[in-house]
Amino acid sequence: MSDVTPHTAAGYLGGRLLIASPLIGDPRFDRSVVFMCAHGEESAMGLIINRPMTGLGLRDLLEQLDVADAANAPDNPVHDGGPVDRDRGFVLHTLDVTCGPATLPVGPGMGLTATREILDALASGAPPQRALMLLGYAGWDAGQLEDEIAANAWLVCEADEHLVFDLDDDLKWAHALRTLGVTPEYLTGASGHA
Repeated sequence: MSDVTPHTAAGYLGGRLLIASPLIGDPRFDRSVVFMCAHGEESAMGLIINRPMTGLGLRDLLEQLDVADAANAPDNPVHDGGPVDRDRGFVLHTLDVTCGPATLPVGPGMGLTATREILDALASGAPPQRALMLLGYAGWDAGQLEDEIAANAWLVCEADEHLVFDLDDDLKWAHALRTLGVTPEYLTGASGHA
């Protein structure tokens, strides 16, 4: 049996972070950090992890969905995961809590679940140690993401639980850049050629 999983396949970006450069050219992704859940020859899918939604907290969302014990959930923000399928919810979380085959491993120690069961877990006394609730996702067709990376619209770095789950959302972009040795203040929206 192969040890290659969706987040470790050579040449693919699953389980890593995309960092929007000033050349992104799309205000929906300005200063975004995207956790890549899946990346293959035919498509790619990721979640913007540093864009909290205004006026919508986890507790409110769980109450709207009639999740039992919603009042027990932490009042964390719900994140705008991206411009595609904005009514669809995802929970990116540590793997200390899983929902069987409904939890997809997407990175070292991290899983993605989009079921009612994970929402119940968030409101229970035994939620995942770390979790982000997101609505919507970012998606790319075959070759689209690779073209954007080649055009310097995205930088790529390794994901770690601290950056994904613990940092304040407004610090994630600069922190991710610094992991690459890039000083955010020195980035410009112009590119040059030698």
